[in-house]
Formats: sequence, C-alpha cells, structure tokens
Amino acid sequence: MIKSMTGYGGAKGTSGKLGISVEVKGVNNRHLDCTIKMPRIFASFEDSLKSRVQKFISRGKVDVFVTVDSSSADDVEIKLNRPLAEAYISVLRDMAEQYGLSDKFSAIDLTRFPDVLKAEKRETDTEQLCADISSVLEEALAGFNDMRAREGERLRGDIAMRLELIEKLTDAAEEISPKSVTEYRRKLEARMQEVLQQADVDESRILTEAAIFADRVAINEETVRLRSHIGQLRGMLASDEPIGRKIDFLVQEFNREANTIGSKGNDAQMSRVVVDMKAEIEKIREQAQNIE
Repeated sequence: MIKSMTGYGGAKGTSGKLGISVEVKGVNNRHLDCTIKMPRIFASFEDSLKSRVQKFISRGKVDVFVTVDSSSADDVEIKLNRPLAEAYISVLRDMAEQYGLSDKFSAIDLTRFPDVLKAEKRETDTEQLCADISSVLEEALAGFNDMRAREGERLRGDIAMRLELIEKLTDAAEEISPKSVTEYRRKLEARMQEVLQQADVDESRILTEAAIFADRVAINEETVRLRSHIGQLRGMLASDEPIGRKIDFLVQEFNREANTIGSKGNDAQMSRVVVDMKAEIEKIREQAQNIE
C-alpha cells in the first residue's frame, strides 16, 4: 500500500505522574527531514526519538511536537535541615536560660528561621521517561501512518485511472500512425501528378518515398516502451515499499516516449493525442510529489 507524505497523528500518555502529549505532522519533501520540538531539558532524548521516526517514515518533512506536563505531579519534596534546626534550638534554650525567658516555642516558630526547611525537586527517572515518550510517539506515528495510507489509496486510484487513459491514448496513436502514411502517399502521388503533368507516375518512386516516410514516422518502438512503463508503474502501485522517487524517474521515461511520438507524428490528430497524453503524464508527476 502506497502512502502519502502528508498526514497528522497524535497521542497522549503518562510517565508516573507526568502527562505526555505527542503530535506528528508531515508534508512533502524530497528526503526525510525530521525535527523534534520538545522542552530543552529533554534534549538528550532527541536522537532516540528520531530513530523511532525513521522506522515508520522514509521520506517527507516531519515535525514531532512533544509536551511533558508536570502540573499534577508531586515532584517537590520538603526537607528539614536537621543540623541547622538543632543549632537554632540549642541557641534558643541558651538564651532562655541566660535571660530568664520562656523556652516554649513550636515547630512553626522554628520554620521561620532561614534555611531550616528546603524545597527540592525529586529526581526524574530519565530512562523511564524516555521510554514512555517513545511509546506515546509510536502510537502517534501509527495514527499518522493510517492517515497517510488513506491518502495514499486515493492517490493510487487517481494514478491508476490516468494510466488507463494513457493506455487508450497509446492505442489511438497506434491507429493513427498507419493512416498518416497512407495519407502521405496519397498527397505525394497527387503532387507528383501535378508537377509532372501526367496521369501515370512512377509507382516505384512513390513506394520508395512512402517507405522512407513510414520508417521515419514509425512509433512502434515508442509505444512498446510506453506500454512497458505503464506495466511497471502498475506494479509499483501494488507494492508496499516507498515508490515516490521511482515514480519520479519513470515519469521522465513516459515523457521521453511521448515527446518522441510527437516529434515523429506530422499529423494534427496525432498532435492532439500526444498533447492529451502529456497532460495525463504531468498529472501523474504532480501526484507523485505527494507519495513517500
């Protein structure tokens, strides 16, 4: 099944009490260009995430957006500076004894002194977080690929339809080619009669000229190759592998044969067929720009 390079996929998950959100967006590009956009503190995960993307995608401009939400996480821990608290208590008791003061004070009173309590951020298990982000990314990539496959199926159908049209136009070109030789012989005979002013002209001369003309305008080789290219492209459309670049190359071959048929044909009807053929080839080329 062929895939488009354009698509979107999103997924959400968790890592402990951290919320994870991943979005994947893709557009056309000649090669794979992947950009990971995530909080700077997780920049060390980038290479790992890119390698995951490369398993799913071979071509296109892909942007991955990673959001980590810690708003619901209890990742802050309050610690008691025990040596400092004991030093404050000792000093307060000495002051109370020396000056005859009450030594009654509460824990709340003690917390008013600087640095007795300290808030610290709990350490994050980065390995586990990276694994969890990767898991959510793969889910987003699966959705992204599903959308690309649906669009790819539409592109496949459109290209297959245009191949049928090109095949019919090839049939038409093959029918027109012998008629143009017959018409050329008729005109040549009439012209020679007019120039030589006689009813009977040299038949062998006409046959020779007609044979030379027929050889010059013969399109058998071009139509055989054109049908071969049509068969090749149909085979590609049934493939599960990325075929965008191959179609790019094959379309050039389509154009080469169409141009040669056009240059050989000196008939208005043939010219119209070639113009229609090239229009369909160009539409296939445009569609191929969207295929991975």
